[in-house]
Amino acid sequence: MKLLLIEDEPSVISVIQRSLTASGHEITVAMDGQSGQQMALQHTFDIIILDLMVPVINGMEVCRRLRSKQLTTPILMLTALGTTENIVSGLDAGADDYMTKPFKLAELEARIRTLTRRGREQEKEKDEETLSISDLVLDKVTKTVKRGNIAIELTATEFRLLEYLLSNPGRVLNRMEILENVWDINFNLGTNVVDVYINYLRKKIEKNHPVKLIHTVFGMGYVIRQSYEDPN
Repeated sequence: MKLLLIEDEPSVISVIQRSLTASGHEITVAMDGQSGQQMALQHTFDIIILDLMVPVINGMEVCRRLRSKQLTTPILMLTALGTTENIVSGLDAGADDYMTKPFKLAELEARIRTLTRRGREQEKEKDEETLSISDLVLDKVTKTVKRGNIAIELTATEFRLLEYLLSNPGRVLNRMEILENVWDINFNLGTNVVDVYINYLRKKIEKNHPVKLIHTVFGMGYVIRQSYEDPN
């Protein structure tokens, strides 16, 4: 992993750098808050290890500024001040974890592993919040749909229908499956409500787009997949 260490004590830098490098990590060091902030914003790191008492800009302010810039990189704050007030202040500033000096290197590496695992789980959760195919993206949390970064206005039923299709990419869904999962009731099999709403969706998400996404499989149902062919 690529780690940014913002620390001004040479002895602490040497110990941490030697230990984490031996574990296979790539360490970049900044010896003051201002240069550390610049590095964090200009480069990509997996974790930032930030000492509270660094010069120029203190660690608490660096943390606040990075979070105000929407930087989501996990931050592990280090300090010799282990009071509850300081710990709470650090976490409120946006730190993900807090370690009090002196600490054991084994504990530091354990905290790094925990932050890494937590970050991966959060990314996974974030991915699960959206469904996409080609340049079409549906956000299940904000209830929005975009194609090529252009917002598409859908009704509640159209949104549920698209969500169901996107949850089953490449799978042919018959009308009964769609009725039961989108409308949540058993419609008369003779109804054409599915066909009507499929056409509504096509007009909204495929208009002026060469890549067609919703396809009819005659005698079977509908499928969503990327294709330059005619959707019918």
